[in-house]
Amino acid sequence: MPRTLFDAPYYQKFYADDPVHTAEKIHQIANAVDSLCAWWDLPVRTVLDIGAGPGLWRDWYRAHRPDVTVQSIDISEHACNAFGHQQKDITTWHPKKSVDLVICHSVLQYLSNAGVAAAIENISVACHGVLYIEAPTAADLKNVVDPLATDLNIYRRTGAWYRKLLSANFQQIGAGLWLSRRTGLPLYELERAGK
Repeated sequence: MPRTLFDAPYYQKFYADDPVHTAEKIHQIANAVDSLCAWWDLPVRTVLDIGAGPGLWRDWYRAHRPDVTVQSIDISEHACNAFGHQQKDITTWHPKKSVDLVICHSVLQYLSNAGVAAAIENISVACHGVLYIEAPTAADLKNVVDPLATDLNIYRRTGAWYRKLLSANFQQIGAGLWLSRRTGLPLYELERAGK
C-alpha cells in the first residue's frame, strides 16, 4: 500500500475547509476524556499526543488545563514545522518517562501490521494511565466513515485485530478509552467493555 504523505497538500485537503474533526469536536472529546480521568481519580499532569496534526488536543490543554505538560509529536515534517510538534515516529520511539494520558488519534490505520504492533508496544511503555485511541476499522469504513471527507489510503483491519494487540497491556473501557493495566484501578463491571 502506498504511504500517505502528510504534507501541505494533505493538510489542505483534509483540514482546511471542512475537516472531519473540527476544533469544536476535538474540544468536546478532549473535555470528555479529561473529565472521565478526573471521575476515576486519575490525575492528568502529563500528556503525549501522537500524530498531533494541527495540534487541536494540545491547544485544548493549553487553553483549559495550562498546568498540564503536553508533548505533541508527529511523523510529518510539515506538521512539525507548521504546528510546532517534535518529529518522532511512534513505531521506533517512546518517551523516557511515562505519562498520564496518551492520545493516538487517527494514526494506527496508516501503519503496517508490524508498525502497529511496534507502536502499541511503545504506547504501552509510554502510558501509565489512560489511552485515548481512534482508528477506523473495516466495519467503520463501511458504516460510519464519510468517504468524501476521509483519507482512505489506509489499512483496513477489524476491531478484533486491534483489540488483541491492545488488550495485552490495556483494558478497554469504552468510547475510545483504554486503561493501562499498570494503574490497578478497579472499575465497575459495566464501566468495562464486555467480552
